[in-house]
Amino acid sequence: MALQQTPFYSLCVALGGRMTAFAGWQMAVQFGGISLEHEAVRTRAGLFDISHMGKFELHGKGAIAALNQLVPSNLARLQPGQAQYTVLLNPQGGIIDDLIVYRSPDYSAGQRLMMIVNAATTDQDKAWLLDHIDPEAATLVDEFRDRALLSVQGPQAANLLAPLSTVDLSHIPAFGHGESRILGAPAFLARTGYTGEDGFEIMTDAATGLALWDALMQAGVTPCGLGARDTLRLEAAMPLYGQDIDDQTTPLESGLGWLVHLEKKGDFIGRSVLEQQKQSGMQRRLVGLTMTDRAIARHGYPVIYQDQVVGTVTSGTLSPTLKIPIALAYVPTPLARIGQFLEVDIRGQRRSAQVIKRPFYKRSRP
Repeated sequence: MALQQTPFYSLCVALGGRMTAFAGWQMAVQFGGISLEHEAVRTRAGLFDISHMGKFELHGKGAIAALNQLVPSNLARLQPGQAQYTVLLNPQGGIIDDLIVYRSPDYSAGQRLMMIVNAATTDQDKAWLLDHIDPEAATLVDEFRDRALLSVQGPQAANLLAPLSTVDLSHIPAFGHGESRILGAPAFLARTGYTGEDGFEIMTDAATGLALWDALMQAGVTPCGLGARDTLRLEAAMPLYGQDIDDQTTPLESGLGWLVHLEKKGDFIGRSVLEQQKQSGMQRRLVGLTMTDRAIARHGYPVIYQDQVVGTVTSGTLSPTLKIPIALAYVPTPLARIGQFLEVDIRGQRRSAQVIKRPFYKRSRP
């Protein structure tokens, strides 16, 4: 099957982007180098093409109630202009996908929600939603695949984007969103991201997206690829679907318990499993690790305790910001306490590791 291309494919190639296949798309891994791009986001601002991600709208009089039955978070509390990071669950409490739900202002036909989902799971998410949402309550719309979706992230993101937007960005809080005009064209603008920094995600038509990319680069924003996106999100301990979370892990096991609102909402798919885990505890947990030397624990490496394999590394890298090896791994709950020493089998050699607090990096706030 031929790989899909985002509206920015030719531009990324022209900029010298190293292209690769990712979730069925041709995407840039890096431009000037992962470390340089990572540093740009942490110190100034970086620009990402995320047009490959799935984009759905759910509208109708019962839109919120319908989606509320599929996630553990209480979407009923969302006000227009607010967003919620959450997860779709299967009956076993496993995570089908993680997503962000944005509530737009109500209109004559009812409520309107925008959902941004992972590229690799877009089709399966759509099928799940169609199978589990009553069409009389809400309508799922999948007409946004050709839209440009950009993310500008970093401490200077708001200052550099502000001159190009008709909306006062200082009035948009974290996880707030709204409609704007960017370079004269309509745009969906959200103060969300996947880097641990302040930033915005902008969805607009392809031509405006290309013009916005050019304007932001002229303002000094650094183009970034999937490589820096991965190191940035890992420093912030944000999970990657398919590695750190999947349909065999529950939000409670994976450290996403803050998304589970058992006391604040009614029934939803997977609730009974999460209730049982709350009562009896989890057998395993996702923890943060650092290596005691410069060895790097990678995805799939075994975690060892007292000569027994007890877990698996899900993500790992040398932190460009902290200059230490960091990783996420599932281990038995008794070994998940901060300060616990473990070992990781790295290409046949056991290397010492220690459980540390997550996130590994947290941005300073004014």
